[in-house]
Amino acid sequence: MRTLPSPARTRESEPPGRLRRDLYAAGAAAVLVAVAAVAGRHIEDTRGTLFVDWPPLLGSWGPHVGPGTPAAVLVAVAVVAYGPVLAARLPWRALLPVAWGTSTAWILSLALIDGWDRGIARRLTTRYEYLQVIDRFHDIPAALRDFTGHILLDSPDNWPAHIAGHPPAATLTFVLLDRIGLRGGGWAGVWCIVVGATACVAVLVTVRALCDEALARRAAPFLVLAPAAVWMGTSADAYFAAVAAWAVALLALAVTRRSPGRAGASGLLFGLTCYLSYGLTLVALIAAAVLVLGRHGLRERPALLVPLLAGLAVVPAVFTLAGFDWWEAYHLLVTRYAQGAGGIRPYGYWVWANLACTVLITGLATAAGLRRTGAVLVRRPAAPRACVRLAFLVSAALLALLVADLSGMSKAETERIWLPFAVWLLPACAFLTRPRSWLTAQAVLALLLNHLLFTGW
Repeated sequence: MRTLPSPARTRESEPPGRLRRDLYAAGAAAVLVAVAAVAGRHIEDTRGTLFVDWPPLLGSWGPHVGPGTPAAVLVAVAVVAYGPVLAARLPWRALLPVAWGTSTAWILSLALIDGWDRGIARRLTTRYEYLQVIDRFHDIPAALRDFTGHILLDSPDNWPAHIAGHPPAATLTFVLLDRIGLRGGGWAGVWCIVVGATACVAVLVTVRALCDEALARRAAPFLVLAPAAVWMGTSADAYFAAVAAWAVALLALAVTRRSPGRAGASGLLFGLTCYLSYGLTLVALIAAAVLVLGRHGLRERPALLVPLLAGLAVVPAVFTLAGFDWWEAYHLLVTRYAQGAGGIRPYGYWVWANLACTVLITGLATAAGLRRTGAVLVRRPAAPRACVRLAFLVSAALLALLVADLSGMSKAETERIWLPFAVWLLPACAFLTRPRSWLTAQAVLALLLNHLLFTGW
């Protein structure tokens, strides 16, 4: 196992000016957020076309503390103080469950700042959310056959926004939870938190498999203490992020270990991902990066493509045979999006303000890490091979996010919608020195956001 350099050695070897450029990148990201807030406030006050109360975020001003406040502060202090050391020294098999547990504690404690009812139990029961339609799925095959007939706003008994905006696997998840006795918003919220927290583990597994264990260890505290946790508790997009992340992780393990079983499981999860969210078809860009980085394993065993493609076909085949037409539903969704706030929100603002939302969910440390990612790619011949591979993987995730942005189908609420892409930007923080300082900035941002705003959707 490769070990990390000591903090003292890292500081001594740091070229003059590199930290200054990191601070410039973080400062530029902060300015982007400030400009988006000021411009958004002006647009909303004068035109009322943004449909958000606290641009660029969907939230409302409301300074508050709650039962989760002491726990959130304690988790933040513990990760800042001990996270980098433990990530470097724990055995790998122990690091993964510790990362999952700590991530769960961070997401849960942040959610509980709003209290159990508002922070968790009611989040997925509002008029836009999945639990509103549980009773309409008493006959699941019939509901799937008729699903597209309720997407448009002018259709009879049209679906609420989130049900109409996603393929039915998203709703079916909560229907099945209800069927097995895990009923209500509390269980649904806990499901999203506990499963969503595994996304950080999947990213760590991927980085270790494709790049380097030392880089994965350096990234671990940043994945655990991500500001994105504010929106991962409680949001179905956290669950989507985890499914997509494990699809990528299993693909990375399949190509590096020549494992047909993992290839088949990866394909199965990729298929499920596409039936959880239409926009997550863009995870294919991250998967393509994995195949490029693992091309030697694929060349040695090209038969891995067979179980991968077979697994990929399973979920689409099941839903298609059940009567749900993915392409028809997607085209109807585009029309539904134009019928609602999406058709009014100005593209010219959100196409760059969405990036300000990304700064808020990934933090200023990630902005500095992305600067270093670009620097690694520019000086690729001189950079360590593992660093180049990580930079390539992160760049693929950034490309997926930018394509989603330019599509115009993600105007606002991207602090929630883009969680599946954001988790893949966080490993860029592995390139940073002075990790405790950057982790402090991440924690402070998350705590401020959750204590000053009531986030919602």
